[in-house]
Amino acid sequence: MPGADAGRPDGARPEQPDGAEQLGATVAALTEDDIAPARRRQLLTRLVAQARARGIADLYKPKAAIRWMTDTVAEVAPRVPIRDLATLRKHFPGLDDEALAERLVRNAARTTAGVGAAGGGVAAVEWAVTPTLLSAPVLLAAETVAVVAVELKLIGELHEVYRVPLPPGGTQRAVALVHSWATQRGINPMIPGAGVSAVLGTAARRELRDSLLRRFGRNLTTLGPFLTGAAVAGYLNRRSTRSLADQLRKDLRHQALALPGGTRS
Repeated sequence: MPGADAGRPDGARPEQPDGAEQLGATVAALTEDDIAPARRRQLLTRLVAQARARGIADLYKPKAAIRWMTDTVAEVAPRVPIRDLATLRKHFPGLDDEALAERLVRNAARTTAGVGAAGGGVAAVEWAVTPTLLSAPVLLAAETVAVVAVELKLIGELHEVYRVPLPPGGTQRAVALVHSWATQRGINPMIPGAGVSAVLGTAARRELRDSLLRRFGRNLTTLGPFLTGAAVAGYLNRRSTRSLADQLRKDLRHQALALPGGTRS
């Protein structure tokens, strides 16, 4: 019986998304609002599997884990879905700028808390099955990448709300978002190209690496046994996302006022 691709003119199989695209799609799905806990745990487990499939074998070494996370965040950042202001208005009608920003922060904090809880749930299973605990470093790295992606989305959408323009182009925008996340500052549109280049420069990569190292260390709480890790990781993720957002909103308010004709609604 002929195969499913026999009818294709060249007999070739349809192109499959590469590893980066698959991983990016999983991370993008993890950034969505109001995901059911079971679905979030499924996506996080898939992310761990995708990390393994890409030949990640030495994440037991802290330097290797940080290097992988730095590369992966830079890789998935252009794939993080960011809604423009018009889309946000449709999704959250009747809210002024500050109320809309607060809703976005609340949703993002819930999502990162959910990622922490999902990671803690997976880790709790691994405590019960000791040999599989060897995947814990990969789980921690995957959870950290997922949380950062949620916060990158929040950063991009807060820039939309406060009308501080993001750089055009997927790569430039992504690098600017990563820089904003690492420094917890808004993007300065009055300095074209500041912190933005075709690739992450040495200084920007160092900022990202150092920030990821702090976040990775905090996420070690995910490994707490008997679901205590889930509760603590969820709480710490929520608090960290809220702290980032508060700092960023303060900076964006000042930047918005400094722009020509800048006003706040």
